[in-house]
Amino acid sequence: MKLTSIEGQSVPQVVFRTRDDNQWRDVSTDELFKGKTVIVFSLPGAYTPTCSSSHLPRYNELAPIFRANGVDDILCMSVNDAFVMDAWAKELAVESIHLIPDGNGEFTEGMGMLVDKSELGFGKRSWRYSMLVKNGIIEKMFIEPNKPGDPFEVSDADTMLHYINPEARDPEFVTIFTREGCPHCARAKAILKEHGISFEEIKTGMGTGVSSRTIRAVSGRSTVPQIFIGGKHIGGADDLEKYFDGK
Repeated sequence: MKLTSIEGQSVPQVVFRTRDDNQWRDVSTDELFKGKTVIVFSLPGAYTPTCSSSHLPRYNELAPIFRANGVDDILCMSVNDAFVMDAWAKELAVESIHLIPDGNGEFTEGMGMLVDKSELGFGKRSWRYSMLVKNGIIEKMFIEPNKPGDPFEVSDADTMLHYINPEARDPEFVTIFTREGCPHCARAKAILKEHGISFEEIKTGMGTGVSSRTIRAVSGRSTVPQIFIGGKHIGGADDLEKYFDGK
């Protein structure tokens, strides 16, 4: 199996069959790439272990940093149908990545990355790779080495970010514990949004499976909100205000 970089060439011209608001929608290569700087990472299949645990989630995490460094869009591509890709995006709560179904493998074949995974019962699938595309021209490709199994060494999000900007820093991930109807929680979320910070919200209380004991165990307090930034416990809404005032 020969896997060859086609840097400097145009991406294949195909039409993708996607789903939008429960309706079929054809999306062309030009619509995805023309006049834009786009990252594409392609993987063997939705729901497969490495793809679900590492490849897609890390690109989603670093999406704000990519956009701050001039990337207009990030596409995750796989030889799967639109229904599978949509369901996968919902299950992983993907917010910053567009999942593109290359159901017939036409784009992947045009890239020279269509491989036979019949031994796994997958049929024809994409080899794992990533690329940076500017106005439809492939500037850089990171192709996983041709070895048995499912190598994941160079097509990851961190390698791509280091290529685009070696000085780029990881974002500080933010988690906030909240409770329904809590005005201080609403204020804390508003503060984070004012500073352009995305966050993961963990709701507590009846029916959520997260009790005050959990909050006390992780923060030493039983009140909400409790905010964590970059692994550091900040505290409640007042503490969050002081945190930003001190910056």
